[in-house]
Formats: sequence, C-alpha cells, structure tokens
Amino acid sequence: MIDIAKQVEEIRDEYARERYTFIPGDRMEEILLGLGATPEDIEALRTASENLAADPTLRFRESRNGRFCFDYEQNRLQRLEFQPFILTKDEDFVRHDSGKVREFRGIQDDLQLNTGFQALMRFQAAVTRDIDVQRRPKLDYDSQQRVSTVFHLRTITTPKLVGEPAAEGVHSDGVDHTMTTLLGLDNITGDSAVTHVHDPRQKNGLRWDEVDEDLVLGRHQHRHFLDTLLIVDHELKHTVTPVGAEDPKSRATRDMLILFTRHPTTEEHASHPYDSLIPHNEIPLDIQLLEGDGHGDDRRSDETGHPRRRSA
Repeated sequence: MIDIAKQVEEIRDEYARERYTFIPGDRMEEILLGLGATPEDIEALRTASENLAADPTLRFRESRNGRFCFDYEQNRLQRLEFQPFILTKDEDFVRHDSGKVREFRGIQDDLQLNTGFQALMRFQAAVTRDIDVQRRPKLDYDSQQRVSTVFHLRTITTPKLVGEPAAEGVHSDGVDHTMTTLLGLDNITGDSAVTHVHDPRQKNGLRWDEVDEDLVLGRHQHRHFLDTLLIVDHELKHTVTPVGAEDPKSRATRDMLILFTRHPTTEEHASHPYDSLIPHNEIPLDIQLLEGDGHGDDRRSDETGHPRRRSA
C-alpha cells in the first residue's frame, strides 16, 4: 500500500513550486483508491460519459455540469443548487459565447455517488488547500469555502465536424485552480488534444499553432485513463490541440472531467447572481473531506511567485 498522505503532499509541493503538475493515470488510480474509491466505481468511470446531453453552445460537444462546495471550516463537500454559468472576457476567456449565460444539464447521481468521482474531488480539495495564488478581482479570499464547478464533457470529431477541446484558443478559466482528468478516448490520433501551458503574457484567443513558442512552459497529453493536470489558473494560460480521428470515416471522442475551483464571488462579479452556496435539494451530496490535509503555510513557486519553464 502506498502512503496516500505522502503522495498528496508530494504532489501539492510540486504544484506549489511549479504552479502546474501532471499526474499519470496509474498513480492517480492508486491515490483514488486510498481516498475511498472502490475498484468497481473507478472502472465505472470509463463508461460514465455515455449519458451526457447536447451542449448549449458547442455543436461538437456533449456535457453536464454541477456545482459543489469545499467547506474547509466544516471539513465537508456538498452539492450546491443548480445555477446557470457565465465566463467573460475579463476572466481571460475569449470565445463567441463569452459573457453568455449558459444552462447545462446537471450531473446526476450516477456520477456524483461514484466513489471514484468523490475521491477526485477530495484529491483536488487537499492539493489546492493553502496554496497561495495570484488573486482574481471580485473574489472573496477571506472565505473558507471554495466553489468547484464540475464539467463532464465529451468532445466529438466526425467526418463533418472537428472537435475542439479549447476552441477559445489561449485562455484561462476564470478560477483559482483548474483540474482536468481523462475518462476515455476512442479513435483519436496520437497528436490529438495536447495541452500547452503558457506564460500569462501569451495573448488571449490565439490558436495553439499561432502562439509565441518562447512563452510555452510545457506540453502534456491526456492519453491514459485518469491522467490528470492541475493548473494555477490565474497565473498561467493554456491551449489544447483539436481531436483528430484515427479512422477519418468514424467518430472520435475524448471524455473528460474538468474541475473549475475558486473562492466565492463578491457582489461586483459577473457570476455573483449564479454563485449560490445553498445545497441542492433534489440530488444532494454531503460527504467528508480529508482530515488534516492542509498546512497553515502559503506555498509559492519561488520568491517572485513566477512559474518555471518545464516540458513534458
């Protein structure tokens, strides 16, 4: 048996130092088992994306989402009530639907009651707790709560449609921490969906192949089940290459869980009308976070807080 607390601590130390970290899927699976996941539930995550709905703004995507709260004071993880979603240009997100209020179909019990999914959320809550980040405007950094909006996504490429995991090009996600975990791939090419991590000076909206290579800090590809990438979102930017079909006559798919985690908004924030901390009544979830998972210190990469260049 691996020492789960030590594993989480090592990952958190690297994340605090480098400002992003990639965890291979086999290591992630061992950690999830140590955080309460059952082997059966982890295996069920491989096919969990078969019940997604049409995305409200992107033709090449199927999606669901749900809002959750990490309450560090109460040491609880709760499902929050349904709210629409908005992400704006002011948050480094430039796309045709920037600033549009979007309503996604909700994550259901088939995912949120899966112990593998719950362990993923416990993992992110433990790794990101006490990490000092560059502060975004209009977030409440005095709060002991964090809002984690989970997106369950399938990106689809067909003979008539190219799936773009990040059609917005160079961007950030308007949060403190972004975590991406691979659930499945089907019929994709070897150069599909490579994530490029960028220095924050990279211009928003550029395609992955238009960027200044001197501002690319690293490249990582989710190729194996549970491969996971964590990024300090306001300090770095990222792009993702398109999904290509190995057999161009057949559909290609890429299934992901994305966790956007941040402090609650203040009244001036564009998302504040959609940032309720009221628990979900119809499909509630209330479980314990890890005990004693945090240090009291704030961790940064170095004296300046600047990220270090690193390649895959």
